[in-house]
Amino acid sequence: MAEAQEEDQQQENTPPGSTQKPVSLPQPDKDADLSASAEEGQKVAAANTDSVSLSAEDDSGKAILPQLTGDDDALDSGAQENKEKSLDLPKLDGLSVSDGATVDKPEIVLKSEKLSEEAESHETEIKKVVAGDTPYTSAKTFEELNLSESLLRGLYSEMKFEKPSRIQAETLPMILTPPHVNLIAQAHNGSGKTTCFVLGMLGRVDAQLQAPQALCVCPTRELAIQNEEVLLKMGKYTGITSVCAIPSDSGGGYLSTRRDPIVDQVVIGTPGTLKRWMTKDKLLSTKHIKILVFDEADHMLAQDGFQDDSMRILRDIQKNRGSCQILLFSATYDEKVKQFALRNIPKANYVFVKKEQLSLDVIKQYRVRCPNRNAKIEVLRDRIFPIAEKLGQSIIFVRTRESASELHRKLEADGHKCTSIQGGLSHEDRDRVIREFRSGNTKILIATDVLARGFDQAQVTLVVNYDLPVKSQYPYEPDYEIYLHRIGRSGRFGRKGAAFNFLVSEQDEKTLNKIEKHFDRYIPEVPWEDDDAFEKVLKDAGLA
Repeated sequence: MAEAQEEDQQQENTPPGSTQKPVSLPQPDKDADLSASAEEGQKVAAANTDSVSLSAEDDSGKAILPQLTGDDDALDSGAQENKEKSLDLPKLDGLSVSDGATVDKPEIVLKSEKLSEEAESHETEIKKVVAGDTPYTSAKTFEELNLSESLLRGLYSEMKFEKPSRIQAETLPMILTPPHVNLIAQAHNGSGKTTCFVLGMLGRVDAQLQAPQALCVCPTRELAIQNEEVLLKMGKYTGITSVCAIPSDSGGGYLSTRRDPIVDQVVIGTPGTLKRWMTKDKLLSTKHIKILVFDEADHMLAQDGFQDDSMRILRDIQKNRGSCQILLFSATYDEKVKQFALRNIPKANYVFVKKEQLSLDVIKQYRVRCPNRNAKIEVLRDRIFPIAEKLGQSIIFVRTRESASELHRKLEADGHKCTSIQGGLSHEDRDRVIREFRSGNTKILIATDVLARGFDQAQVTLVVNYDLPVKSQYPYEPDYEIYLHRIGRSGRFGRKGAAFNFLVSEQDEKTLNKIEKHFDRYIPEVPWEDDDAFEKVLKDAGLA
């Protein structure tokens, strides 16, 4: 099987015909609780064994997925295709966009340095399920974790931390206390999850041993780079070194020309490059690995994500090392990933927050019925932007790369300073777009779902679902997880936020009604032509 592509697992956007057929979206079952007993999990796992087969791949390593059209709500259940059709995308200044209209998978995860206790209100319930008889006590201070003086110095002087956040207080004792049991953790973005596993790696490796001892696997190069930056800052005084294994635009991979075996204690990278370093290049030995981290674990272990490469890395470590501590961290887990984890990550401790509490409590959601596609742009231009640009920054989510480019071009032509990000951009362009948005040079960011996960920008107060999220496989149900991640880009760190959902067709209406029912949150309508109504709902949301 070809090596899995590390950056843009994507699907074609070429409908087999012009006829658009409406589809009925059945209501899916709610996710089962992570606290289900191991016996129940094993029963479900046995029943679902056949459904865990890996997704097919083409010769380039791209996952072959069913088609979605680029038009609003034009869904098609035609046969899977693997042949790309060239399309003329709008030319955008300074951006090089690859040809082919595609739907990006949610992969970029970029977090801000800010950590706020407001992200975890006292009412938020954190549940724990402990495997074995090891007693764990929540850590009220970092000193209680028996960390080295050099590591404590990094936490206080470099990271500016005062005490562990709630998720850190619960998970760090589980990570650092023998017998170092496996851990599956789920919590708010902005609550300090990155510190949990970075501090866990730094606390477990031996600085005197010049060999890889901790491995962190990330879905994208951006996240790998960011996690290494946190590790270098936190571990500044420890003498621990790290290396980043990431792909490059040339396709050769970062540091692909090196020939000396890696002696850094911590290795952070993307799955394909890590696998190549371990097998083909023979640069990365795993015989001393003590701790293996999967960041954004729900995507790393998903069938349409990086499940194959992730499991190969895990099996290689088990083969050469015998065993190591495995940590899974993510904001959400769907049921298939939960059951996959139950089968493959045995005897694990669990720490998790109820999914619906992650974002919905602080974000006001609204529906906007637009008579046609052009009316969507009118609502943005004439009713939302005049208010939103005074409040903070906005992210507009579209379904396809082509839609992102087209909307960017139209808004720029109307005089709105904005930028867009999508999987077709080069690494340099993606980095530049993120820097511009983070610095505040632009207040409007148009994005495909490549940016749906974990983008922590405290100034984002408004999210617009220009196209509603639906799953990539028939019967094209609403993608509840992506919806949660999308609207969670506003209301970061417990702050207030708002999300507008644009509807055009009957299918749009059905999709949002199912989302409304799934999360048990009423989504009121804002009349699309009523300027005062938009200002009023933003005031009600505490944003105007």
